[in-house]
Amino acid sequence: MTTQSAPEPTRPLPSLAGQSVDKPKQPVTARGERTRNALVAAARRVFERDGFQESRLTDITAEANCSTGTFYTYFQSKEEILDAVFSEAHEDMLHPGYPHLDDDADPIAVLEASNRAYFEAYRRNARLRLVLEQVTANSPEFRKQRLMRGSAFSERNARQIARLQERGLADPDIDAKSAAEALSGMVSRMAYQAFALGSGADIDQLVATATRLWANAIGMRRPDGAG
Repeated sequence: MTTQSAPEPTRPLPSLAGQSVDKPKQPVTARGERTRNALVAAARRVFERDGFQESRLTDITAEANCSTGTFYTYFQSKEEILDAVFSEAHEDMLHPGYPHLDDDADPIAVLEASNRAYFEAYRRNARLRLVLEQVTANSPEFRKQRLMRGSAFSERNARQIARLQERGLADPDIDAKSAAEALSGMVSRMAYQAFALGSGADIDQLVATATRLWANAIGMRRPDGAG
């Protein structure tokens, strides 16, 4: 679920790698930016292919066709570049390019479009989600930071539920925050089983089911009272 137009600003997201000391500076030239981007793209391919534990820095630098010294110009560790990979994927999933809908659009149509955009973004990032599960299981720091990042989704959805309640389009007795956490978790799990674990679920059926469950759970109504 999301806004009908431009994405809302969200609070800064924490690094999954935690705070590092003397972090290398960001590239200041176009060439440096291209090199850093090539390293992040290469790291993603290596992590998705080999998993985090089995991958090596030399695998990443070979994939990016650069030296180990170049790697350390931009990143201090395998954990730090993994965080950069996750950051890009997180932004893709948080702002996956929702279709424009007018301010007076049917809220259920908005919800359906938002669910579809989320499922499609999850499918694009499904292999990386398996890597996320791996590192979360083995690192308390990654678990903590993942929880903080994940709250960005439920917080945004809570704001949307509250707005629907203010407009008289959702059950006013439901706690928006609790409902958002539960429903966001439900949709995330549906996506994980379908795309990361490969259950083979049809995306159209996923969208229809998630939308109906969402709408029913919060008592969503159309402005004209239909449906």
